Amino acid sequence: MSENVLEFTDANFESEVLSSDAPVLVDFWAPWCGPCKMLTPTIEKLATDYAGKVRIGKLNTDENPQVASSNNINAIPTVFLFKNGEVVDRFVGVTPADKFAASLDQHC
Repeated sequence: MSENVLEFTDANFESEVLSSDAPVLVDFWAPWCGPCKMLTPTIEKLATDYAGKVRIGKLNTDENPQVASSNNINAIPTVFLFKNGEVVDRFVGVTPADKFAASLDQHC
């Protein structure tokens, strides 16, 4: 993972995502998911491009079922943009970088 991509877990999700002062982009993924692997370079590039403006990280749904369940994640990859603890945008499936960038630019 890129140095700018954070790792979110059941244990740190509230403090790192829901209580964050900055917007947070969360990629819900699993290691066995092919489309998730396809999305990884996009997430890493966004983390670099938006460093200091948006917190960007990944949450492994296999290892962190509590957060995945509480956010009704039933397909991966799913990416949520949180602002002030609330989901302000969501993407399901492999999404082009420009769609993420448009949402990040709107909410930052």
